[in-house]
Amino acid sequence: MSNSPSSPSSRFHWPASLCRLAGCALALLLLCAPVVSQVIEFESGGLQYQTLTREGLTVMIARLPATLRSYSVIQVSIANGTAEDLMVQPEDFFFERRDGRRFQASSANEVVREFIRNPNRDDVIKLVGTYEMSLYGMAPRLNSRNGYESRRQSAIAELSFKNLKAAAAASAIALVKTKLLSADTTDGAVFFPASHGPLQNGSVVVRTQGNLEFRFNAFREPPNSQ
Repeated sequence: MSNSPSSPSSRFHWPASLCRLAGCALALLLLCAPVVSQVIEFESGGLQYQTLTREGLTVMIARLPATLRSYSVIQVSIANGTAEDLMVQPEDFFFERRDGRRFQASSANEVVREFIRNPNRDDVIKLVGTYEMSLYGMAPRLNSRNGYESRRQSAIAELSFKNLKAAAAASAIALVKTKLLSADTTDGAVFFPASHGPLQNGSVVVRTQGNLEFRFNAFREPPNSQ
C-alpha cells in the first residue's frame, strides 16, 4: 500500500449547505465572549457528523453504522486551512472513556493485514457501502490528497483472491499517513479495535503532530447498528 500522494494539491471547497451552516455558527460564536472553538453537530444521510476547527485546521468525523467483527469505524475528513504543512495519520485518533482510559486507533497497515488474515465478504461489502454513503454525503467535497477516490484507483486492481480483494478494499478506505499541504484535504476511515468495546460512553480525541487537540462529544447509538 503506497502512502505517497497520488494527486496534485488542490484547494478545498465547502458546499453551499455547509457554508450556510458554518456562517450561522460563526455568527453565533461572534456574539459570545470570549470566542472559543466549539464542536458543530449536524445530520446528513442519517449519519451524525461533528466538526471542529482549531487554528485553521478542521476535523470532521462521523460514526459509521456498520460494525465489523474486528473494528468499530469512524469516517474522517481533515482540511488544512493553515499556512503550514501538516502530517496526519490514524494513530492521531484515540477513544477516551469517561473514566479516563484511552485506546488508540489501528494503523492502516494493521487494518490491511487483518483483512488479509481474515477476509470476510460480508464485512467488505458492509464496509465499502457504509463508507461511500458517508463520504458522498459529507463535506468538504474533495479533490483530496491521498483520499478515497485516488486510493481506490490504485488499490482495487486486477485482484482475484478474496483475501486480496478484502485487503484492497481496506487499503482504499483506510486513512493513511499523509502530508497535508496548506489548503489540502484528505479523508479516510479510522478503525478502532473491537476488543476494547464499542465507541460509547466516551469521546473521540485527535492529537495532531502540531500538538493541537480536538475533542468530540460522545457518540449516540448509530442507526442500523447491529
